Amino acid sequence: MVCLGNICRSPIAEGVLQHLAKKNGLQWEIDSAGTLPFHIGEPPHPFSCIISKKNGIDISNQTSRLFVKEDFERYDVIFSMAKDVIDDVFKISSTNFDSGKIRLLMDTIYPGEGRDVPDPYYGNEKDYEPVFKMIFNACAAFIEQQTNPANKTN
Repeated sequence: MVCLGNICRSPIAEGVLQHLAKKNGLQWEIDSAGTLPFHIGEPPHPFSCIISKKNGIDISNQTSRLFVKEDFERYDVIFSMAKDVIDDVFKISSTNFDSGKIRLLMDTIYPGEGRDVPDPYYGNEKDYEPVFKMIFNACAAFIEQQTNPANKTN
């Protein structure tokens, strides 16, 4: 899960996918990162923690880290929260970039539409609610696609 600062969207996505994977008996390694170094070592944004906790998911123990090109070697799938993040990942990864591994998270629900998960960083707590819902629905769709191949869209 990758966004810009790794404190708003991608920590929520990491927590949601971990929660859903565990609930479905899947032992996946799930992590998140950011493409910009502004928040390295920081916990998720307080509103990300609050909205996740309201939905039964504790992300407070996460720590922001920077996306590195070796992530393409370590992970089978890299979900980007937005198109501009994919551009940043491309610049960071150089020769390690693998277009077959990276995709927009929202493509799990809306294949090929290029929808971004909006960045709620400058918003208030209420702005995090629709972001959480989008992420949850996309992660649930991905779990369904992986566990029920008949429903696989990408």
